[in-house]
Amino acid sequence: MNKDLQINDVSKNTEKLATVKNEDLMPLPADFEEKAWADIPEETKGKYVCILDDVNILQIPIPKTVEEEEELVNKFINGMRKLFTKENNWTFLSMLETTMEHCAKCNTCSDSCHLYEATGGNEMYRPNYRTEIFRRIYKKYVKKEPFSRWRNGDIDLNWRTVARLGEMAYRCNICRRCAQTCPIGADNALVAREIRKIFSQELGITVPELHDKGSMMQLKTGSSTQMNKIVVRDNVEFIDEDFSEEFGYDFKTPWDVEGADILLIHNAGEIMAWPENIAAFSMIFQAAGISWTLSSDLAAYDSINYGVFYDDVQFARTAILQAQAAKKLGVKKIVLGECGHAHKALTVIADRVLPEGLKTPRESCFPLLRDIVMSGKIKFDPERNNFPVTLHDPCNVTRLMGIIKPQREIMHKLCPQFREMHPNGPHNYCCGGGSGYAIMSRNNIPEWRFKVTGRKKLEQILNAFSDSRGPEIPKYVCAPCSNCKGQLRDLFERYQLLEKEKLTYSGVVELIVNAMVDVKPGFIKWGEE
Repeated sequence: MNKDLQINDVSKNTEKLATVKNEDLMPLPADFEEKAWADIPEETKGKYVCILDDVNILQIPIPKTVEEEEELVNKFINGMRKLFTKENNWTFLSMLETTMEHCAKCNTCSDSCHLYEATGGNEMYRPNYRTEIFRRIYKKYVKKEPFSRWRNGDIDLNWRTVARLGEMAYRCNICRRCAQTCPIGADNALVAREIRKIFSQELGITVPELHDKGSMMQLKTGSSTQMNKIVVRDNVEFIDEDFSEEFGYDFKTPWDVEGADILLIHNAGEIMAWPENIAAFSMIFQAAGISWTLSSDLAAYDSINYGVFYDDVQFARTAILQAQAAKKLGVKKIVLGECGHAHKALTVIADRVLPEGLKTPRESCFPLLRDIVMSGKIKFDPERNNFPVTLHDPCNVTRLMGIIKPQREIMHKLCPQFREMHPNGPHNYCCGGGSGYAIMSRNNIPEWRFKVTGRKKLEQILNAFSDSRGPEIPKYVCAPCSNCKGQLRDLFERYQLLEKEKLTYSGVVELIVNAMVDVKPGFIKWGEE
């Protein structure tokens, strides 16, 4: 374990920033078998520096000349200087400056970090380790304070420092649990995100899943799934027909209805991976008599906005397209479906980016769903949901936005065996797929997600069902976020929990429909059902 890791090690040729050992990982219940890390492909070894945990995410090539090294370092410094100017970073400057100027080194952030805990307290996962490196560069090259301030343990600003800092920025789920617990209000997760932004906007170095296959694909075709509007409408029409026939409830999803009260924007990944989520929203809204629509305009049928994880420019381009679609239809408000980062992107951050003319009111689906369930417009039989249910809190919905009670009111009304994870609500732990990891599968990144980033969430889920372990009792993990569901799907498959524990997972709306008396039973399924 790298307990002796120092700040200045980041600029050195050292193995201290290399690996996390299996034996150092946080223990899981005794009946869990731990397997070795998956091998990283031979062709990727030796080409890149700072392969932390044997996972290389940014894939920054080793400079071949001194000139190439200087170019990399200078571009990074130029990007950092831009971060601290209003004209280049009005969205996040205030909180970034607070984090740079105020840190008591109390390590409260470390105690709150699921990655730090999962790795047995490995220093390279301490949230303020990465931030302190960034802070020292900031003090010397942006604020230009006297060099003597850092003469004890100062770091060399070489290409290794920059490359490792970029890689460490991608060793963070940006769940902001550290920011919540900081007594001063420093936001180490924001620092990770802003470092990613320098690499993308200044150095042109990005993660392909977020940029090429994410932001660029969405702007080109309308969705990171590569589905254009024709394909999306065909798929949704098929979902309508299929679920209407199977569950004896005839419904039809409306498209491009001008003047509707609500423009609902789904994460389009649901259409492909979890069509029951799309069907459930349509069934609930129709049963409640809601005036609503979907939009077939570019990017408006997919709430994904991966720019929120790494690039302000790409974020703004997508958010503007989504807002323009709402303006074009003349809807009263936008409602976001079950996608955590989409909540954050199109509400909290878009408020700082969108011009006033495009600020159609934007809301979460969860208060609306709560109001529908409590209104009496739909008849329910909670006994249909009489199996153990626990609730995962997506970080961007609960911790960032404070949307905590509505989904719980639904659980308490419709799920007789609902039980909380601990901790929960704003104190929850990230699923391990946050900040884009749920869609990454290069090299052994999935194995790292299972053994490190998702470790604490796995422990929480198992503890929540401690009274019903084993395959005899079906259990439901309610995870109202597409990225979270992707992470849980992979995590459950990795540990064979779908069979060994008879676990299933999905969102809030599926539980609502499963309890609707006008719908045939069995909307929620386990295993091969």
